[in-house]
Amino acid sequence: MPGPLAGYTTLGTGGTPARIVAAGSADEIIQAVRAADEPVLILAGGSNVVIGDAGFPGTVVLVRSRGFRVVAEDAGSVTVRVDAGEPWDDLVAATVANGWAGLECLSGIPGSTGATPIQNVGAYGQEVAETITGVEVYDRVDGTRRIIPAAECGFAYRGSIFKYADRWVVLSVDFQLTRSPLSGPVRYAELARALGVEVGDQVPLADARAAVLRLRAGKGMVLDATDPDTRSVGSFFTNPVLDGATYELLRERTADLGDPPAWPGVDGMVKVSAAWLIDKAGFTKGHPGPGGTAISSKHTLALTNRSGTAHTADLLALARDIRDEVHARFGVTLHPEPVLINCTL
Repeated sequence: MPGPLAGYTTLGTGGTPARIVAAGSADEIIQAVRAADEPVLILAGGSNVVIGDAGFPGTVVLVRSRGFRVVAEDAGSVTVRVDAGEPWDDLVAATVANGWAGLECLSGIPGSTGATPIQNVGAYGQEVAETITGVEVYDRVDGTRRIIPAAECGFAYRGSIFKYADRWVVLSVDFQLTRSPLSGPVRYAELARALGVEVGDQVPLADARAAVLRLRAGKGMVLDATDPDTRSVGSFFTNPVLDGATYELLRERTADLGDPPAWPGVDGMVKVSAAWLIDKAGFTKGHPGPGGTAISSKHTLALTNRSGTAHTADLLALARDIRDEVHARFGVTLHPEPVLINCTL
């Protein structure tokens, strides 16, 4: 059976840590980190981590801080400071109820608010980098507590300066949101279709949230204890971003299958659908893996602990099979989206 850390992750795998400490405020988080013997793992919602079966050979600090408050406002906007441990979807629901636009398309994403800048969480045409103005951190190098402005956070596609660095511990996040009963312009074609509008149209905030929740639930991407497809970290692989020449080579390799779904990016780069590559490589929805793992029956990008008793090693074996076959078939290397703790792909 999976170890104790399985209970703190949405995937439901992970071994035994040397020590676990719960921290209910920013001060307690700093205290716990300072007091801990190296190494330290900061864990909140556990929705974007894969923890090895050997557990963690140090202190796991559980971030349990809660709440948010308005720290600045004017006629057109509010800036909200949110504690790192605040459940993300609770925050999104509150912003929609208050008539604050900017996060509505990020409804239903599991995990904590403090994790969102680390991953630059995004979905359905929005990402948090668009609304974050600053991230309050504890700097483990110089022992200070400060706010890093958004411009210095190094936000990129599913990444930031925080993602693979132990230096900073996120304590709170500031979001500047628009006072509006309407969503931002709908950018994502699938969401526009679900809402019955054109790309670029705006809709009531509550309508945008409800549509996103329906779409995510249909893909097993809203946590549901009765649905084994949600026992995952969401999308396991990021969509590959290719230069123009590499994309043309991929098109040649997929000539018998049609062009892979793709979206143009900056400087001639092209983002390609990882789900399409996986499916065309022979790994369809529901594909079984070892030890009770499986690809979600609803979404090709989600790898699940379907049995509830799988080990991390089983899941990683399935992920390796997918990665290697996609590379062999298409010459494209898939990279994991979650952070791997004490394990490797």
